[in-house]
Amino acid sequence: MRASSRYLAPGFIKRSLDEFKRLSNIALKQEGIRTPKLPYQLIDFSDPSTIEICKSMSDADIGGFSKSSLDYIPESLSESAHARFHGSISIELPRDNPQVQRTGYAAWRNHDRAPTIFGKSLWDVNPYTYLALRVKSDGRKYLVNIQTESIVYTDIHQHRLFAQRPGEWETVLIKWNEFVRTNYGTVVEPQSEMLTQKVRTIGVGLTDRVPGPFDLAINSIWACNGFSEAEKVEGDARDPFPKKDLAHG
Repeated sequence: MRASSRYLAPGFIKRSLDEFKRLSNIALKQEGIRTPKLPYQLIDFSDPSTIEICKSMSDADIGGFSKSSLDYIPESLSESAHARFHGSISIELPRDNPQVQRTGYAAWRNHDRAPTIFGKSLWDVNPYTYLALRVKSDGRKYLVNIQTESIVYTDIHQHRLFAQRPGEWETVLIKWNEFVRTNYGTVVEPQSEMLTQKVRTIGVGLTDRVPGPFDLAINSIWACNGFSEAEKVEGDARDPFPKKDLAHG
């Protein structure tokens, strides 16, 4: 039996070696039985190639008029390299497609990750308490979207991205167990716990249906068990779930 050329490709071998190193480090450091102290990088937009493994979406895919782009912004004297999620929201309905009754959304997420010798590539964030995002927001009501290998393929777990300082870089922490299970934008009942051992995609969406431009910068996304000392020095160690925002969520 000959091995498929797909599985002998350099990219496949490199991914498999990287995953083997990661799993070996977990075993050596006994992170399976201890709480991990180091963050687990999920998406790093300081690497320009990361843009290529992500996709942007909007209601334009069904005939709407919202626009959405995810672009790489190189490092400058004032900012680190990052991704810029931007465009404009329109709630205008397509005239030639009466079946479309609702528009006004835009989003991005990573593509399904390529497989390794260990099988399908999924993130296991079960040992971590938080999802962390380094962002610069324009103040609009963005949602963080998580897809897992759940029984219902179209389920999405969502949480508001509560940015506290629009126009400034900040780190936002979201507890994994506070995401809400939804399906096609509707909260699903009964709720079920997110399958954090098998996270498939991560992304951000805007569904507030407020017409006009939007602009969100994202530097990186990772799993962690709290702020590092460096982040505390930056002054980002704030409660990401202020009651006044949750009350109006």
